Amino acid sequence: MQFRKIHGAGNDFVLIANPEDRDATTWAKTAERLCARRTGVGADGLVVSHPADDDPSVLEVACFNADGSVATMCGNALRCAAWAAHDDSFKVKASMRLRMAGVMHEAVVASDSVWVTAEVNTIDPRRLQVVINGQPTWFDSVHTGTEHVVAVVSDVDAIATETVGRLVRHHERVAPLGTNVNFVQRLGGQSLKIRTYERGVEAETLSCGSGAVAAVVVATMRGLVAKQAVTVHNQAGEPLTVRPHEDRPNRAAWVGGPVTHTFSGVIA
Repeated sequence: MQFRKIHGAGNDFVLIANPEDRDATTWAKTAERLCARRTGVGADGLVVSHPADDDPSVLEVACFNADGSVATMCGNALRCAAWAAHDDSFKVKASMRLRMAGVMHEAVVASDSVWVTAEVNTIDPRRLQVVINGQPTWFDSVHTGTEHVVAVVSDVDAIATETVGRLVRHHERVAPLGTNVNFVQRLGGQSLKIRTYERGVEAETLSCGSGAVAAVVVATMRGLVAKQAVTVHNQAGEPLTVRPHEDRPNRAAWVGGPVTHTFSGVIA
């Protein structure tokens, strides 16, 4: 079984295109094995893609987190899948449709970036509060296809991201599903800096597409940035850009940035 090791702005995946049919349980176990950093290929998740059975023009994309759980939305996984589909066949247009967990997404593959859409759903200001470095800190909740909470802080690098992230991820106010946890700092102008603890990876990741969208939604709501294109700087040093969807500015956003094919291999 052939695979690609590919990352979207530092968020890395094992990507398998057009595989033989396997059930979700088998793919979940495969994700745990392949994503292990010391004993597997090493990745934040496993991405499986193939043309949809009901419409071959749509790319069906499934993302399994490193712990085997299913991601209902992963912006960087969608971006990587779109890049791979475009790379595999000249018949695939630069713009395409992808579906993840039953939700349709648009994608555009450009020479230097890949863009996908993310839905913006329920926003719940001041969902929960914890004490960080002695300061009571509020987290706003935003659903961008998956659960996110966002705290605006003065210095993201002063946060023990994995310690605090793990605490908030399991907070009673977000039970039983838990949540992804984002810490966001305003850099000035239309720029933010972000650090993210990802549920399912159970660690800080270098980048998170749906988290970047959630961060921009909260920062816009708080008046920290204007409702237009925002640059979100991550731990990988490969920023993502988030901008409102032109047709549904209040309900969807575009998130775009680089995609890098690291290497290819064969799983025995």
